[in-house]
Amino acid sequence: MTQPARDERDYFERIYTVVEAVPSGKVATYGDIATIVGDGCDARVVGHALGALGARSATVPWQRIINRTGGISLTGHGQKELLEAEGVGFDERGQARMDLHHWSGPSEDWARARGFHPLPAPTPKPAAAQLSLF
Repeated sequence: MTQPARDERDYFERIYTVVEAVPSGKVATYGDIATIVGDGCDARVVGHALGALGARSATVPWQRIINRTGGISLTGHGQKELLEAEGVGFDERGQARMDLHHWSGPSEDWARARGFHPLPAPTPKPAAAQLSLF
């Protein structure tokens, strides 16, 4: 595999810095990381950066980054096992329990001090309409 260009390596380093902030027992989505990095980053770029980790995979907790539905990437060999060892639970479909383990992002102070963006507050989901039997 060819080495990324210098600018791309710098961009990837910014992604790795955010991934390193995801605590053990929590997961973030590719899109979460892209939002925090900003500057035109998108989920695909995050995926490319994690795919280019090489030897850094021993120090950057790549396994904590999953897709938006809680799914493991097809190439995430051992990812589920690593997450389970950190206490991340999965549902019957093999999806990470986002309701329990989704990282809310870095503090605003941490993000701003490093030139990143905090994640926006989650929007509450509308309550399900109650069925009336009468």
